[in-house]
Amino acid sequence: MTHPLSDRISSLPVSQTLAMAAKARELKEQGIDIISLSLGEPDFNTPDFIKDAAIEAINQDYNSYTPVDGYAELKEAICTKFKRDNDLVYQPNQIVVSTGAKQSIANVAQVLLNPGDEVLLPAPYWVSYSAISILCEAKFIEIPSSIEDDFKITPAQLEAAITPKTKMVFFNSPNNPSGSIYSEQEYRALAAVLEKHPKIYILSDEIYEHINYGAKPFSFAAIENMFDRTITVNGLAKAFAMTGWRIGYLGAPQWIAKACTKMQGQVTSGTNCIAQRAAISAVLAPVEKVQYMVDEFKTRRDLVLDRLRQIDGFKLNIPEGAFYVFPDISAFFGKTVQGMKIENANDFSLFLLEKANVATVTGDAFGAPNCIRMSYAASVAQLKEAIQRIKEAVS
Repeated sequence: MTHPLSDRISSLPVSQTLAMAAKARELKEQGIDIISLSLGEPDFNTPDFIKDAAIEAINQDYNSYTPVDGYAELKEAICTKFKRDNDLVYQPNQIVVSTGAKQSIANVAQVLLNPGDEVLLPAPYWVSYSAISILCEAKFIEIPSSIEDDFKITPAQLEAAITPKTKMVFFNSPNNPSGSIYSEQEYRALAAVLEKHPKIYILSDEIYEHINYGAKPFSFAAIENMFDRTITVNGLAKAFAMTGWRIGYLGAPQWIAKACTKMQGQVTSGTNCIAQRAAISAVLAPVEKVQYMVDEFKTRRDLVLDRLRQIDGFKLNIPEGAFYVFPDISAFFGKTVQGMKIENANDFSLFLLEKANVATVTGDAFGAPNCIRMSYAASVAQLKEAIQRIKEAVS
């Protein structure tokens, strides 16, 4: 029996990240010892100073609907953060607080894209970029990169991908899934291309900015001629271990921020009041307050890279940020391992789940069909065990 669902939802792919996480949970419920390296979620607790701010807000009886675009105090704090960390001068009327950075991105796409517009996605890209484009009835265009290029596109590639229908380009640095970081020089070279195309808008997703290992990220909007065309998206989920608190935000030209507020007002209205009050403390906190998490992620990254290098067939770059490794595993394509024929990254990811009991995510979901994504936001013991299982499974 078919159901009368809309074409919109029928054309929308399921998030491969969430699908693999659900599959891993299902196997765990069956008693199978699955190690999940699929979700991008820090395994730390939210810092106490943020929890204390939330408790204080509860005791102060914050319980009413919030302004659609966020509390004034939080928007002021976000302006302070943008100036402090990114050298970006936004006014509160250019800030919109949302239920996670994903909603911020969706709001921007909904208010800027029309059916038939083209969105450029430097690959690899976060899985929801393409899905959000589909929801807007826009066409997403992948700009491929390779591990040899540290998963970064060139100005020539960007220029070649632009057509009269191009409306937006999405940048994400530090990148999910590759961990790559565009330098200021690299971003300025890409901006030089976009300067010739003034009708193209840039969405800069900087959710992983504080999780970097020495190569400090650069904000695209800090390029003089790009500020009025760039929407800077960020949030608290990753660096502050606040995934479930659902706080994201954007800084944008006022007319875009106003449109995003209008859109959000008809979809979710304002973000959770307690989470917003706690977010003020998080946004204003010096980065040093979460440095212990970053230091631990770097230790885990180095451990994972060292051990994966010992497995034949895994080709690796050195991710400078986020908490993923994104190995090229195309050396396994066309081979039969433990009775399973591996034709692509989907097959390899399923092979690891079934034969090694390790959950990863296929690179197909990120526009990089030769790779798989592995999150090292897990304990050292789990990471060691997971990689040992992988090594035994493919040996």
